[in-house]
Amino acid sequence: MQTKKIILHCDVNNFFASCECALNPSIKDQPVAVTGEVTKRNGIVLAKNEIAKSFGIKTGDVIFEAKRKCPNLVCVRPHHKIYENYSRRIRAIYEEYTDKVEPFGIDECWLDITNTVKFFGSALDVANTLRQRIKDEIGVTISVGVSFSKTFAKLGSDMKKPDAVTVISLENFKQKTYHLPLASIIGIGKKMETKLNKINIFTLGDLAEYDENIIKRKFGIVGEKLQKNVQGIDDDDVQSVDDRKVVKSVGNGTTTLVDVKTKKDLRSVVMFLCDEIATRLRAKHFTGSTISVSLRRNDLIWLSKSHTMKKNTNFTKDIYNTSMNIIDQIWDEICPLRSIRISVSNLDSDDISQLDLFSTNRNRKNLENAIDKIRQKYGYDSIKPLLSQNDKLINSQALRLDDDDDGNDSF
Repeated sequence: MQTKKIILHCDVNNFFASCECALNPSIKDQPVAVTGEVTKRNGIVLAKNEIAKSFGIKTGDVIFEAKRKCPNLVCVRPHHKIYENYSRRIRAIYEEYTDKVEPFGIDECWLDITNTVKFFGSALDVANTLRQRIKDEIGVTISVGVSFSKTFAKLGSDMKKPDAVTVISLENFKQKTYHLPLASIIGIGKKMETKLNKINIFTLGDLAEYDENIIKRKFGIVGEKLQKNVQGIDDDDVQSVDDRKVVKSVGNGTTTLVDVKTKKDLRSVVMFLCDEIATRLRAKHFTGSTISVSLRRNDLIWLSKSHTMKKNTNFTKDIYNTSMNIIDQIWDEICPLRSIRISVSNLDSDDISQLDLFSTNRNRKNLENAIDKIRQKYGYDSIKPLLSQNDKLINSQALRLDDDDDGNDSF
């Protein structure tokens, strides 16, 4: 008989804002928001502490709106390198209790303590010890979900915040969760929620008890998996820290400094993103065949489409041309754009693609490799495509670099 798993999900409360308060204790008792810069179009609230939250301040609020809600709001600029350092220190503590620690973003981790809990007491003991150690040693707080599956451990950490532990067991998971809305669990976004609502599924209990054949017919293996998860049939393992994560895609996204109104203007942004993607693909010795483009209009509507090429590539021009062809199909220039994201997937090793001796691709590869060497020696900005150099549109500080894209980036 398989041993029942003991899984924790640890989530740092208000991570960015908590790090800033830990760095500067003089502001920890004040309403604090980590914000972008107004003059560069990303002047919104990126994170806030509990005090700021009590004033009704939300992530995504424009700074002047946030200050209208809370005139004494302390606004600080983000320090991503510092946040990464805090994240590493926190994970190092987790790894003292198990080698099965799987990050979910910079501020969340699953821990499987099934085989190690006996050395530290009970699962609740481990959760509370971690909560106290993170507070004492790092200066931030965490919420911990304790459960028998990744799905309910994650849900548990969301149920009570900040600085709390929630246990969802095999004995009580239906009572504790089946009344909750669908969006409570990982894997159900707005689109899936809307589709489920159309067949009168509104709660986790509704989904768990619905006819399995209908779910499978309407939503395929994705729906089947979600239903089993809420039924408590979730056998997903927590990855070991020694497991090497397989890169599935390489992508870039950015919010432009001003709205993009024409494809002529958009080309410079597309080239900027594609050039950086191609550079990173070559650095990782990857090629890819599927190009995906997502555009966000200034009315916040997303436009998305993918295309799979006949041959893999890591050349800037190939990625750029395919991306522009996709854009021609999905954007009519009627509504201006504020964000764009491009990614390359269906990756393979570039060693597998053998270049024909007389192919023009050989010259292209030599040229791109030469550019890479110049950049390695003199910096990325030392040589760039002329088309990509448009400081009026491109905010390189707001660039999103994503490997293993999950499709959930926000701009």
